Amino acid sequence: MPIRVAIVEDLGEVREGLAELIKSDKELLLAESFENAESAAEKLPGLQADIVVMDINLPGMSGIDCIKQIKEKCPDTQFMMFTVYENDEKVLQALQAGASGYLLKRTKPERILESIKELNQGGSPMSSNIARKLLNVFLDKKKINKKEILSERENTVLQLLADGLLYKEIAERLHIVHGTVRQHIHNIYEKLHVTNRTEAVNKYFERN
Repeated sequence: MPIRVAIVEDLGEVREGLAELIKSDKELLLAESFENAESAAEKLPGLQADIVVMDINLPGMSGIDCIKQIKEKCPDTQFMMFTVYENDEKVLQALQAGASGYLLKRTKPERILESIKELNQGGSPMSSNIARKLLNVFLDKKKINKKEILSERENTVLQLLADGLLYKEIAERLHIVHGTVRQHIHNIYEKLHVTNRTEAVNKYFERN
């Protein structure tokens, strides 16, 4: 059976271009096309589309809000954003709403067709620079999480270690005894799963 594809796009030229592209592929079937999210939200639950190619910036309801509204009503439908937006916030909002793919409108036609099929097979097709943005967001959060693992005082001690201070100097700087510094450092090593100062600093600050 062909893959049933629906389009939600307000720009007539883009919508018609996508429709013709889908019709040109024997493995795909154009189920319906919509020029706004309101019409799509009303009709998609009964359409049984396999894939919905969804713009974000639509008149009235946005594509992201449309997905939020109908995702539970269309459990077997996969959503792919097709948009000019490539900032981190929009990408994350779309994926959190339930989109499984994210293509920019400048994507080549053959890649669009490949992505629809890939999405239908359980993949998560994305434009390469969108995938890189998501990776960077993940790495940033990973760094933040490492800092959250440590207490405020442990963060301070590790920063002083990174600055090259000795245990005695850290104790004097923080007005604590030498043994307390050693205990903080022992806790830091355990939490970061390292065995020495160099490993702790490198892992914490993502150095090579």
